Amino acid sequence: MAISISLVVLLVVLMVVFMRNGALKLPHAAVCVLLGFYLASSSLAPTIHNGLTATADIVGSLKP
Repeated sequence: MAISISLVVLLVVLMVVFMRNGALKLPHAAVCVLLGFYLASSSLAPTIHNGLTATADIVGSLKP
């Protein structure tokens, strides 16, 4: 749960930065949000979740 909340916060921060720089317009952000909701309700959601969890585990196991 903490990983998905952190990921959502990271994506929101990136979206705000892009919007402030003019690289991401509001309609583009709305499309991204709608795509996220669509993917979350699709059959790809478990695969995406498992892939993100595996990536987070790998990154978390790396020692500096």
